[in-house]
Amino acid sequence: MFDCFPRYTDHDPKVPVWCVTPDTGRAIHRFFDTSPMSPSGRYLAVFRFPFEDHLPKPGDMGDVCIIDLQTGEDRVVAQTCGWETQLGANINWGATDHELYFNDVDIHTWEPFAWKLDPVTGSKQRMQGTVYHASPDGKYLISANMRTMRRTQPGYGVCIPVDQMRHNIGPSKDDGFYLTDTSTGACRLLASIHDLFFCANPGMSIDDANAYEIYGFHSKFNQQSDRLMLSLRWYPKRAADQWNAFDGFHHTVNYAWLTLKPDGSGMHCAVGPEYWKRPGHHATWFTDGEHISMNLVMEDDGPLSLVRARYDGTDIRKMHDVIPGSGHPTVVPGERYVLSDTYIYEPMAFGDGSVPLRWIDLQQGVEECLVRIHTESEYQQEISPLRIDPHPAWDRSGRFVTFNGYVGQTRRVFIADMQSVLP
Repeated sequence: MFDCFPRYTDHDPKVPVWCVTPDTGRAIHRFFDTSPMSPSGRYLAVFRFPFEDHLPKPGDMGDVCIIDLQTGEDRVVAQTCGWETQLGANINWGATDHELYFNDVDIHTWEPFAWKLDPVTGSKQRMQGTVYHASPDGKYLISANMRTMRRTQPGYGVCIPVDQMRHNIGPSKDDGFYLTDTSTGACRLLASIHDLFFCANPGMSIDDANAYEIYGFHSKFNQQSDRLMLSLRWYPKRAADQWNAFDGFHHTVNYAWLTLKPDGSGMHCAVGPEYWKRPGHHATWFTDGEHISMNLVMEDDGPLSLVRARYDGTDIRKMHDVIPGSGHPTVVPGERYVLSDTYIYEPMAFGDGSVPLRWIDLQQGVEECLVRIHTESEYQQEISPLRIDPHPAWDRSGRFVTFNGYVGQTRRVFIADMQSVLP
């Protein structure tokens, strides 16, 4: 494995690292909560941009690519219009190497949908719904409305004409999060925005919900495939169209993380707007399927901390009193170690466009830079959605981490072997 790929040796990594997109760049993997490595570990799924210096327009096509980690073969298995600059086409593996899911858009109707593709045989099936995250057991896809995701932050969802993007004024009863059965392709509304606002226990405290535009955003299965976490975002409704103005009113955007079971029962508000407003970012599941990790400011005007919370909204507390949060953290099984990256503007960054992969020992209260990788492109200062985040993501075996970088003036994907630092 990895013998056909060049080693990455810049800044003396503390673990072995390979660049798995050495010839053709313009590639990213999906996100820090989803492994791009196939269930067997043989293949890597990446999205390849058609260009890197400007934002996509409706109808622009990118490539879904499969890299054979044993032979080094890098092949295009599909093309799609259903992508944006931060998460690509939301490529997810199902339960086996024969199930790959990604988004597309019908450019005649501008309807987003997902494909189920067997990258080995080439056979594919069109799903009624879209994919943000696939359950690890391969049975379901979960997604918010891909038509509206860009209204709270550009770079996410799919690119369609603005006049095809609905507005959600108040807590909608006919929009929210959609569950797709991968065996049939059938899709249904699992949880409406209205129900998430008013039926969760504990609930959310918000005055006059009808005064806001409210949209679904992230959605994630736990590793056991028996519970979901869903994020809502809302901001005061305005006369002008705000679909691409996230940076201009960041402090008026409200957030909440809610959890429920795949049958829609057991709805809870895990981390409500009273916490997020301090602020916070980037939550995901612990491997136990019961707890959530994230970055959060716990005291007014306090530092950003690594925080844990139970799915039912209880036991929200810091993981460590001193070590700061950053980037996209994940908690390693055993809960002693945390892996995270940083943004180029965060204090742990090196100030030259490079950032660390932080290996944090919560028990000893120390951290180490395992890998230093350049991530800043020449375009992202003017066009924020073109930024490159490492998004370090664990594979299903818990040994390998895939991450993004900007090396040689292009986006590239890397894999680190973490065996030497794991407990």
